[in-house]
Amino acid sequence: MSTSPKHRPLRGVRRTVGAAGIAVCLGVIGASPAPAAPSGTAPAHHGPGSLVLVGGGLKDDNTQVYGEIIRRAGGPGRARIGVLTAASVPASQDPDAGDPEKCSNSECNGAYYAGLFRRHGAVDAQWIPVDLDHVANADSDAVVSQIDSMTGFFFGGGDQYRYVTSLLHGDRHTDSKVLAAIRAKLADGAVVSGSSAGAQIASGPDMVTGGDSYPALRDGSRPGYFDDPTVLGYLPRGGFGFLRSGLLDTHTGTTGREGRALRLAADTGHDLVYALDEDTALVVDRPGGRHERVGVIGSQGVSVLNLSAAHEGQGHAGWHLHNARYSYLTSGDSYDPRTGTVTTPGKHRIAPASYGPVPPNTDVFYSPDNAVGTPYSLRTTARALAASTHRTATATTYESGPRFAVTLTEPRGFRPLSGDGTTPQTLLDLRMDIDPCADTD
Repeated sequence: MSTSPKHRPLRGVRRTVGAAGIAVCLGVIGASPAPAAPSGTAPAHHGPGSLVLVGGGLKDDNTQVYGEIIRRAGGPGRARIGVLTAASVPASQDPDAGDPEKCSNSECNGAYYAGLFRRHGAVDAQWIPVDLDHVANADSDAVVSQIDSMTGFFFGGGDQYRYVTSLLHGDRHTDSKVLAAIRAKLADGAVVSGSSAGAQIASGPDMVTGGDSYPALRDGSRPGYFDDPTVLGYLPRGGFGFLRSGLLDTHTGTTGREGRALRLAADTGHDLVYALDEDTALVVDRPGGRHERVGVIGSQGVSVLNLSAAHEGQGHAGWHLHNARYSYLTSGDSYDPRTGTVTTPGKHRIAPASYGPVPPNTDVFYSPDNAVGTPYSLRTTARALAASTHRTATATTYESGPRFAVTLTEPRGFRPLSGDGTTPQTLLDLRMDIDPCADTD
């Protein structure tokens, strides 16, 4: 459980967004190149390479995301993708390892992704043979040579802690030779991509290791990795540190993880969270550099949770968080984490069209205990508010003891942005407050 003092101001690892929140421009940001930093094994990345981080559930036919990875790796006919799947169970733990139709282990998953990349236009895609059955390969010169021949990399899903145990050196948390070689390739301009755990492992300090939103709000976070998947756990030393301008979370809308992301950021003193939806990628140019920019592509969106002006505390009824900011970015949008500026090419502000109340929502974080719950629950309420003439909407958690109320409030002059002229898509800078409330059942 968190032992944070009451009303502790959030101490950001670095101030990424000013207290004024997110500004919006309707043009396209231009950025001058950042100088390349020396390659090496330092956990922070400062260089001209790029990241394509997917929130999980990447569909095989998502040509936009696969195409972006291949384009950044040199383009069709030139891209050479190294596939890492150490987050999967190794073949020795897969009872179907010998059946290519049923297998689900690191080697057969690596072959599957390699085939997908070749079908999407890569000239070559190869499994990088590092997993819990082949930990020694992480320091193999032959595997490093394989890494050096690649122009891009893809980390598959599973459990991000397996990447920690297979590609980092134990308690020292230092790079294996293979990870150092990937880091050097990134600094030299390669693309590093991943989905689900493969995106999560790009995190810097305080990488999430598990947890559900309601227990997180109720009990807080704990450092470590836990067998109980509902416990909000995190690794203080983080993952590979490719992206450090904010915390990362994945599968956000489909598992209602906004609550756990906010609680982890508050407990660990981060100002910013990128909460990625499925089949959607956060594209990061010049990660770690002064000119870092992030963009969104794919079928859903990315929640940008800003806690730079928020305050939190623990009262008799439970934990609360006030004055956080919620923005939801969709395909084509881009964001500058240093200035908080958003660009939304092709989208325009629209006026509210509904005069009725915002529909009630009694499961704002899509509880796993609610058999009739619906995914993307918080986003649904936020978009319903944006479409109405009301300025405030409140939704609650499914669980009680205590129940938590989430209140969204539109800032002065708020208008959603839309690409079709009628449907709210991109939402910027809604105030979000979370409070324990009296149970009604």
